[in-house]
Amino acid sequence: MDDLLASISTGAWITLAVLAGSAALFISGWLAPEITGLLAAALLIVTGVLKPGEALEGFGSPALITLMGLFALSSGLFRSGGLDRLRALIGSDAVRSPRRMITLMVAAVAPVSAFVPNTPIVASLLPVVEGWCQRRGISPSKVLLPLSFATVLGGTMTLLGSSVNLLASEVSSKLGYGAFGLFGFSAIGIGVWLGGGVVMVLLADRLLPDRGRNDDDLVGNLASSGYLTEVRIPAGSELIGQSLHGSRLQRRFDLDVLELHRGNERFLPPLADRTLALEDRLLLRCSREDLLRLQQDHTIELAPVPDTQPGADQQNNQRTVEVLLPAGSTLAGDCLRDLRFRQRYNVTVLALRRGNAVIHERLGRAQLREGDVLLLQGPKDAIRGLQANNDLVVLEQLEKDLPTVSRKRLALAIAALVIVLPALELIPLVAAVLLGTVAMVASGCLRAGELQRSIRLDVILLLGSLSSFSVALEKTGLAAALANGLLQGLNQWPVYWALLVVFLFTTLLTEVMSNAATVAMVIPIAGQLAVGLGQPAMAFIYAVLFGASQSFLSPVGYQTNLMVFGPGRYRFLDIARYGVPLTVTMTLLVPWLICRQFGL
Repeated sequence: MDDLLASISTGAWITLAVLAGSAALFISGWLAPEITGLLAAALLIVTGVLKPGEALEGFGSPALITLMGLFALSSGLFRSGGLDRLRALIGSDAVRSPRRMITLMVAAVAPVSAFVPNTPIVASLLPVVEGWCQRRGISPSKVLLPLSFATVLGGTMTLLGSSVNLLASEVSSKLGYGAFGLFGFSAIGIGVWLGGGVVMVLLADRLLPDRGRNDDDLVGNLASSGYLTEVRIPAGSELIGQSLHGSRLQRRFDLDVLELHRGNERFLPPLADRTLALEDRLLLRCSREDLLRLQQDHTIELAPVPDTQPGADQQNNQRTVEVLLPAGSTLAGDCLRDLRFRQRYNVTVLALRRGNAVIHERLGRAQLREGDVLLLQGPKDAIRGLQANNDLVVLEQLEKDLPTVSRKRLALAIAALVIVLPALELIPLVAAVLLGTVAMVASGCLRAGELQRSIRLDVILLLGSLSSFSVALEKTGLAAALANGLLQGLNQWPVYWALLVVFLFTTLLTEVMSNAATVAMVIPIAGQLAVGLGQPAMAFIYAVLFGASQSFLSPVGYQTNLMVFGPGRYRFLDIARYGVPLTVTMTLLVPWLICRQFGL
């Protein structure tokens, strides 16, 4: 150990400190992941560990350019209706039970996720699955988590399935181990898909919770997860001078009064005997149905609604929809008032739901978080605009907003060529993706404005900055030093168990930290470890890749888990209960599949 510490240079110690600080920020969530990545890159430059070109070379990498093109291609597919058949299949009334729905997800959604980023797939299918649950009288919690897990399994079948795959390929190439082929790890990925799919289907009935079904929408009955909204008592209200107990408010509406605000004063329960006054504001928890009824009541007014009521024509054009803040939304961390939400999107926020949590701020001051669900009201044109917004996912499909199908076949043909041409090694993958993006815009499958909105800037900034991690680990010798420390413990172990340790360590690290950051940090160490063990470096790199992609233990480990967490009304341990058997299966299966592929 003393020899190991003595071999670490000053630059390596600085790198270790920067990486440790970055890991703490990733885990705590104090800074957005992309900001943490940029901070780490800047610190490595300032301290002289890396030159500016070395720290920022990831922003010009083929992997990052490929990913930007994939965002555009997937958007073109959805906008043109190229994946309407999948939506129709998932929403079919011929599927009559949660087990059949999960089987269909494994069989149909997972293979699509091998070529299309899983985040837009989940965003597109989420309202379809919820509609199916509503018609069948089934709790969304019985099927939404498998939707996320199916896309995670499918994303490991090809290089295009996940941004993490592209990042891992880029890191491996820069370290001299070689880039991944389009189908380089497909044999392993197919085994993961089949094995994981069987576990998902067999254990669904026993391990997935029933959090209640929705009678008329995502929110459903009041229970403990009703919407939170804010109302005020206007002039002329019959409530003025009365107490809540003496009024008819709670008898007329099925609601809970959580707080009372009067000027700068805030009153908490018990509130039944407190006399109400003009301009008092009440924080309520109630169902969506009662929220809409409250709008027609003259004794109270929804505080977020403008004072001037729209005319009849505008009223007929108004829609009330639910939207979700997905992982990576730039709105997270800000409050509605600071965002000037109504002015920005031309919609009114009626209420907010955050799982089972009770929000203790007034609605306009409540800090938004990933996974929040907002109830919005606005013109149809404004709602249509939200459907093209990366910061919000509309959880209801407007009847007249279905994609036009005139260019569906063309979009599918473009996507197929993007896959086939690199597979036949006729042109590089990055060139195929760029040409496909141009073809989508030129053919009208995707508008230029939609192209810009489809690119997730937060993902681009994160992946571009994280390449500095692997460069610093390799340049300072820290990767070799850490690998030597591991080598002392694993030197006499069979290669299967060494791969298992690498896979499990990566999986657990991914659950508390960004999977992209995990890949950037662990691949250099795994490569050096493989060299020390006399084994193929790519075998250990694949163990890292699959470990970082198999996130089944927490809602924060993968963005699609967080997307279904709120709408499914899951609790934190619900994810782990269903995910532990999958994680155990993958921990035993993936190293075995890697050994089979490399003949170890």
